[in-house]
Amino acid sequence: MSSPDQVQRCAWGDSPDPLYRAYHDTEWGVPVLDERHLFELLVLEGAQAGLSWSTILHRRDGYRRAFAGFDVVAVAAFDDTDVARLMDDTGIVRNRAKVSAAIGNARATLELRARGVGLVEHLWSFTGGVQVVNRFATIDEVPSETDASRAMSRDLRARGFRFTGPTICYALMQSAGMVDDHETGCFRWTEVQGGT
Repeated sequence: MSSPDQVQRCAWGDSPDPLYRAYHDTEWGVPVLDERHLFELLVLEGAQAGLSWSTILHRRDGYRRAFAGFDVVAVAAFDDTDVARLMDDTGIVRNRAKVSAAIGNARATLELRARGVGLVEHLWSFTGGVQVVNRFATIDEVPSETDASRAMSRDLRARGFRFTGPTICYALMQSAGMVDDHETGCFRWTEVQGGT
C-alpha cells in the first residue's frame, strides 16, 4: 500500500496522482443512470484508446468545454467548423478519427432515441439492467473484455457507433458501474454496490 492515507485500494487506483486517485475513490464503478454522464464516459473511453486514462482525466475539463458539456443534441449538431475548432483545441486529444467518432456517436444516440430507446436503457441492457458484481482479488484477474462487452460492441457498431470495440466497451462498463471490478480488498468494492 503506497498511498499516503493508508487506504486499501485497487492496485491501479493507488496512485500518487490525486486526480487519478479521486476518480478511483469516488467515481469508477458507481452506476451511471444519467444519459449525459454516460455519453461523456463513452466519448472519454473512446478518446483513451491507445493512451493512458490519466491523460484523459487531466483533459476532462477541456473535453467538457469543447463538447458542450456532453449535451448529446448539441454535439450531434456539430459541423465541419466545429471539427476544425476541436482539432485546434489543446485541451483535448486532437485526433480527427476520435473527434469525428464523438460527433457520430452523439448522432447515433439520437437515432436510438428516435426508436424509443435511451442510451442508458440500451447500454444497461447488456447486463440485464443490473450491476454485475465480480470478485477479483487482484488486477491480474480482471478481463479486458467479456461476452457482454463483445455483444455490446457488435450492437453499437451495427448502429453506427465508433471507437466501441469490445475492450473499450468493457472499460465503459467498468467506469459506468455496469460491472463492479474493484478488487475485493479495496475499500470501494462494497461501497459502489450501493451506488455511492
